[in-house]
Amino acid sequence: MVQKVYVTYNEIHKLCQDSAEKILNDFQPNLIIAIGGGGYVPARILRSFLKRPGAPNIPIQAIGLSLYETLGTDGPVEEPGTKVTRTQWLDLSSLEMSNLIGKNILIVDEVDDTRTTLEYAVRELENDVETARKQLGKGAQRTRFSIFVVHNKDKPKRGHLPTDMMEENRYLAAKTVGDVWICYPWEATDIDEHDKMAESQPS
Repeated sequence: MVQKVYVTYNEIHKLCQDSAEKILNDFQPNLIIAIGGGGYVPARILRSFLKRPGAPNIPIQAIGLSLYETLGTDGPVEEPGTKVTRTQWLDLSSLEMSNLIGKNILIVDEVDDTRTTLEYAVRELENDVETARKQLGKGAQRTRFSIFVVHNKDKPKRGHLPTDMMEENRYLAAKTVGDVWICYPWEATDIDEHDKMAESQPS
């Protein structure tokens, strides 16, 4: 039986707030890329805490990747799939891609489970930016990708992130949890019931 852990909007909000200072100081993002659908809400919350006085809001772009598949037993429980499906991607026109070259880009998702989705996102984004850099003759300008996830599951990972990213500490999880099924509030069809479940579970 899969253990479910219910997380509230307030918890997500506070985890993003607690992580913001480190992201600002260490990652210094110019752009946020949210992985849909779980990365949308954390990215938007995080942006409020990353805004510096007098500076514009950090823009958010979105990509859509799907790795999970619904099981046909015992309700809407999902398990990780093995193939990443690209459902939405960045505009690869020269104008849009040129805005990514030489920037510090923060990739945001809600959970690092098997790491397969994050591996795919980083690899494909790095490849696209590098292709655009060569096509546009941008020289040696380096684009630095960093990752923020709300939860990291403490388990063996199928996917792998670039060695330099991990060595340079460009990966941050707000909270590390066991290998449990996390129920996020934006997945709930009855938010009151969701919050009751969150309140009643052991702390």
